[in-house]
Amino acid sequence: MKVHFDYSKAYIRLAMVLLVGFSTLWASGQDQELSKAKTPKPAKRLIGDYSYSSRTQTPPYTSKQIPYSKLTHIIHFGVGVYSDGTLYVDPDFLEPNLLTQAHKNGVKVLLAVNGGPSSEDVIPALVANVALFVKEHGYDGVDIDWEAPTVGQTEMFYDLMASLRAALPSPTYLISTDLGWPGSNGYAIPQVNQFLDFFNIETYDCAGPWTADGQLNSQIIWDANDTDPWECQPAGAANEDIALFLQEGVPPSQLNIGTPFYGYYYATVSALWGPCSNASQTKDLNCDWSVYYENYGTFFKPRINKKGFQTFYDTIAQVPYMLRVDGKPGFGTYDDEYSTYYRVWYSDWYQNLGGTFIWSLDADYDGQTQDLLDAAYAASLPPVN
Repeated sequence: MKVHFDYSKAYIRLAMVLLVGFSTLWASGQDQELSKAKTPKPAKRLIGDYSYSSRTQTPPYTSKQIPYSKLTHIIHFGVGVYSDGTLYVDPDFLEPNLLTQAHKNGVKVLLAVNGGPSSEDVIPALVANVALFVKEHGYDGVDIDWEAPTVGQTEMFYDLMASLRAALPSPTYLISTDLGWPGSNGYAIPQVNQFLDFFNIETYDCAGPWTADGQLNSQIIWDANDTDPWECQPAGAANEDIALFLQEGVPPSQLNIGTPFYGYYYATVSALWGPCSNASQTKDLNCDWSVYYENYGTFFKPRINKKGFQTFYDTIAQVPYMLRVDGKPGFGTYDDEYSTYYRVWYSDWYQNLGGTFIWSLDADYDGQTQDLLDAAYAASLPPVN
């Protein structure tokens, strides 16, 4: 369903919701100017993924730009895993100021490990190396980003989590994992619940070069008008992903729903669900090289109803997208401050989950402001009514 952004009822309703969210700052007795008052901490988990590589982007984003008072946790991404269980750590990875400032503001920092063990035999070495690194550098725990163990690796995933918990005991250390959806992967849910503090559910990347048409990157509510649902299912939207994990027996308090600060630009698509004109020419019949990963702050924000683009809202999925005003190919799928607020509110308060997480903190930074982070933070505060 296509509705012009400026006049859509969804825009007005979400804008009002956003204003109500920000009004919680008044209800909590805080000064209207946050710069002059202490910022209240989020009532639910609000986790920001921070990658060391963002220090070299344009504009640079470092530990100095992070508004720690608006977060509860930071996942520091990330170190790699060699086949023998040793860790690959980029020479520029360590950033002592990150942990110093986070801890000063009461924010926990988890080390992100990108990958899993190559075999059951290397789990002891991998766990020992992770635990040593965490303790040596002062991290508060570890986040395992293993995408994704196969069904045949289910026991290995379970053993990894059990071994990590033995090496990093609770409540001193936190353990989390990033994953898509249960069922077809070997995540050993709910057996691993006992070892984990929370799950970070990646409810994005429905869109991308791997699709044959212009998908929405991260639907909040599944839109059945999608002409190619198999490109996104069985968890094509936040509401579907949440339902799947609850069916698996995961307590709501252990779930964090992901909110993307980035999107995708389809250079050869002219409408929502429209086909990539180049798909028939590619080997896999997908869009491939004509789709680009773009950050909100530097790409999408400057084009919202500007520079020849017009923004629309899918009033079912509750997310925006943009098209070229002249009708030529050019389709962008992303999240703005209204959909970000709604996604966090929906997850935290409507579904009563444990919280949300952001991929990634740098992506909505335009050199001065972070509109999406502000919206996520406002939504994480207790609703007024």
